[in-house]
Amino acid sequence: MRPERNTGCWRLNALVAGLDLQLTGGSEASLGSKRKMKYILVTGGVISGIGKGVIASSVGTILKSCGLHVTSIKVDPYINIDAGTFSPYEHGEVFVLDDGGEVDLDLGNYERFLDIRLTKDNNLTTGKIYQHVINKERKGDYLGKTVQVVPHITDAIQEWVMKQALIPVDEDGLEPQVCVIELGGTVGDIESMPFIEAFRQFQFKVKKENFCNIHVSLVPQPSSTGEQKTKPTQNSVRELRGLGLSPDLVVCRCSNPLDTSVKEKISMFCHVEPEQVICVHDVSTIYRVPLMLEEQGVVDYFLRRLDLPVERQPRKMLMKWKEMADRYDRLLETCSIALVGKYTKFSDSYASVIKALEHSALAINHKLEIKYIDSTDLELSTMQEEPVRYHEAWQKLCSAHGVLVPGGFGVRGTEGKIQAISWARKQKKPFLGVCLGMQLAVVEFSRHVLGWQDANSTEFDPKTSHPVVIEMPEHNPGQMGGTMRLGKRRTLFQTKNSVMRKLYGDADYLEERHRHRFEVNPVLKKCLEEQGLKFVGQDVEGERMEIVELEDHPFFVGVQYHPEFLSRPIKPSPPYLGLLLASVGQLPHYLQKGCRLSPRDTYSDRSGSSSPDSEITELKFPSINHD
Repeated sequence: MRPERNTGCWRLNALVAGLDLQLTGGSEASLGSKRKMKYILVTGGVISGIGKGVIASSVGTILKSCGLHVTSIKVDPYINIDAGTFSPYEHGEVFVLDDGGEVDLDLGNYERFLDIRLTKDNNLTTGKIYQHVINKERKGDYLGKTVQVVPHITDAIQEWVMKQALIPVDEDGLEPQVCVIELGGTVGDIESMPFIEAFRQFQFKVKKENFCNIHVSLVPQPSSTGEQKTKPTQNSVRELRGLGLSPDLVVCRCSNPLDTSVKEKISMFCHVEPEQVICVHDVSTIYRVPLMLEEQGVVDYFLRRLDLPVERQPRKMLMKWKEMADRYDRLLETCSIALVGKYTKFSDSYASVIKALEHSALAINHKLEIKYIDSTDLELSTMQEEPVRYHEAWQKLCSAHGVLVPGGFGVRGTEGKIQAISWARKQKKPFLGVCLGMQLAVVEFSRHVLGWQDANSTEFDPKTSHPVVIEMPEHNPGQMGGTMRLGKRRTLFQTKNSVMRKLYGDADYLEERHRHRFEVNPVLKKCLEEQGLKFVGQDVEGERMEIVELEDHPFFVGVQYHPEFLSRPIKPSPPYLGLLLASVGQLPHYLQKGCRLSPRDTYSDRSGSSSPDSEITELKFPSINHD
C-alpha cells in the first residue's frame, strides 16, 4: 500500500499542473499550438534608399505565401512625430492609413505586397518614442529616476515593438505570427543608435530562435573595371557586428547577378555561410523580388532558423506573383498617361499614384508609359521665358492617351494644371483628378463653362468672389500637423447612373482614404450640376462633394479622396482602372460586361499566355464592411 503522503503530493502536483494549463490556454494541445512571435529585423548599409522596403515587403510576401500571418513595422530615426509635414522632395509621398496615420511610403509597400491594413503605430519614429517617454516622466512613472537613453528609451522601443506585433492586420482578424521590422537609414547613423542598441538587447529578450537579422548592403560594380566590389559590404557588416547585431542573411543589392567567387568572399569576411548570401540584382519589375528570394532558399532558411510551423506545399500566392511578373515582361501594347503635377522631378513624391497606374495597366494587359509634366511648364509665363520647355510640355500632354492630375498643396503650378484639365475636357481626353485635381477641375469648369472668371479656391485666393473650393470647417489654422481630414471615410453614391458606381461594382457606398483641408463649396453644387458637372458621390452627412463626373464625356472624373492608397497588384483601384480602360478605348465594353475582365482582355493573343481562366487573377474591389 502506497503512503498517503505520496498520494497527496501527486494530487498537489496535478492541481498545480491543471492551474498552469488553465493560465496558459486550458489544455496540452493549446500549449503545443501556442508559439512565440517571430521577429525579422531588416537593416541597411553603405547607402540609404538601397531597397530595404522592397526587401522587407518581399520577405513578408514569401512568408505569407506559406500560410503565415505577417505584420510589419517601419522604424524611422527622425525626430518628427510623423511624416505629415514632410516636403515631398524630402522623403517622397506621405502615405495615409485607415486610422488617419500619416506615415512613410514604405508602409504603402507593405500594404500593397502583403494586402494588409496597418495602423499609425506600425510606423515608429524617434519623435514618438521620446514623446512617449517624456510623457511618462511627467506623470511620475519613473519615480524620480534619471531618465536615460539606456535603459528607458531602449526599453520603450522594445515594448512598442512587442505590443504592436500582436495587433491583427489581416481581414480575418487573426494574430500575426511573424513581424518584419525595417530599420530606416544606414548602420552607423547617429540617429539610429538607440534603435540598434534596443534591438541588440531585444534579440536576447525574445531568444535567438525567435529573432533573425537581414542586412541589405550594396555591391557596386564600377564601369571602369566591371568587377563587383565587396569591400563596402564587408565594412558595413563589420560595423553592424561591432554594434552587437550579427546578420543571419546578407542581401546584396547589385546591378548584375553575383559571381560565385564574390558570394564566397562575402561569406568568408562576413561570417555567414555562402547560402546565407542572397543576391538581389536589378530586375524589370519589383514583382520578381519575392520570386528571387524564394529561388535562393530564403523560405527554407527561415523554416529552419525560426522553426516556423509551415508544411512544404505548392503556394498559389507565389504562382500569382510569378504570373504577374511574367505578364509584365510580355506586354506589347502601351498606354501613356500624362501625370501633371508640381513634384514630377522626384518620382517617389507620387509613389502610390504610380503603383496604382501600374496595377491597372497590368490588369488590362498594357505596358504603362508615364509622361511626367511639371505643371508650371504649361503656363503662359513659361512660354514667354522658356518657349522650348513650354512647347515640349504641351507636346507631351497632347500625345498622351489620358490625363491625371494628382493631389498637392500650394499655389505654384495650379494654373498649369487648370490648363491641362481644360484641354482634356475640350478634347474629350480621359481625365482623372485626385484631391486637388478634383478641386481644380471644378475651378476650371466654373471659369470656362459658367463664366466665373475669378473662380478659385480660397486656399489660393481668399478674396475671390466665386469661392468654388473652401476650407474645411474643422481645420485649425494654428497647427500644421494632424489637422486635415484624414483616414478612411465613407462616400455614398447619389445616383445609380454613374460610371464610378459601376466601376465600384454597383455598390451603394465606398470607403477610401482622405488627406485634404479644402473641399468643393456645397452652396454652388446646384449651379454646377445644372451645366452637366454631376456630384455623384457625397459624404454620409451630404455636406462634402466626394466624386464628380462630367456628362457627355468618355471619362472625366474627379475624386476628393486618394484611391491610390488602397490599390493592390491583384486588386487595382477602380478610378485608376477606369482611367486606363478609357484611355485604351475599352471602358464601354468593360461596363457592358458587368465590370469583369475576361481572359481575352487580360491576355492578348500576342502575350503568349495560355493560362486557363481559373489561373487568371480576378479583379476585386476594396472590401466594404456592412453594418
